[in-house]
Amino acid sequence: MAETADLVEREIDRLIAPSDLAEGKLIDAMRYGSLGGGKRLRPFLVMSSADLFGVNPSCSVRVAAAVELVHCYSLIHDDLPAMDDGMLRRGRPTVHRQFDEATAILAGDGLLTFAFEILAEPDTHEDPNVRCQLVTALAKAAGPHGMVGGQMLDLIAEHETFDLGTTTRLQRMKTGDMIAVSAEAGGILGKGAPAQRHALRAYAHDLGLAFQIVDDLLDVEGTEQETGKTVGRDAAAGKATFVSILGRDRARIQAETLAAQAKAHLDIFDGRADMLKAVADFVVARRA
Repeated sequence: MAETADLVEREIDRLIAPSDLAEGKLIDAMRYGSLGGGKRLRPFLVMSSADLFGVNPSCSVRVAAAVELVHCYSLIHDDLPAMDDGMLRRGRPTVHRQFDEATAILAGDGLLTFAFEILAEPDTHEDPNVRCQLVTALAKAAGPHGMVGGQMLDLIAEHETFDLGTTTRLQRMKTGDMIAVSAEAGGILGKGAPAQRHALRAYAHDLGLAFQIVDDLLDVEGTEQETGKTVGRDAAAGKATFVSILGRDRARIQAETLAAQAKAHLDIFDGRADMLKAVADFVVARRA
């Protein structure tokens, strides 16, 4: 994961080069919000799933970077005063605190749109149909029926009490769909069989829910030093979470069960997906 993070860091640094033009402040904010930290879980899923199909890393790293740019955009906007009003992200002041609110909004806009430019370029894949599939899959995962819709539900959750089913749907949309498209992207790049792509999505679906449950646990049990971000925000906002509904012990058991299910989906790859299986264990054990 550290090796992937380094590769993606260098790719983003190359793709979003510093600028001395008048709009250079925007570029600085985009770089600040996307470089220098984070687990890079989604890029790792992209590149590891692509490795299953022998995809050239020069192609998969571009897709990994594009997915990470969309994720970073979502974090910048999630931290805005109108959303969660976050103070810290990855151990540093959030983008709107480091720059200003308007610049943070534009930086998020810039990262989101640039991600699709990267996917659409021939350097990402020689087959235009593959590029179109990547664009469509990421747009669905990040759009109103995916991450953005989940964020809307998250805002509603501050004023309404959600049951377990609605909370699960919220987290699937807000977090899980982006994790799912990250895992499936390798199958798209490698033109995998439908059963293989389905297995990757099923794996990522369970992985995403396990990830979010652990996130909820860390929001209750973790510290700002461990997580690198403001903790206790969900409880302060009165939001229903997996922890508030299930309790800590049941939530942790559920995360472990989901991780085991996620690994089982990968048996179709006959032992070649051990790295992805290890990610499921990492997600449950992480403290950041």
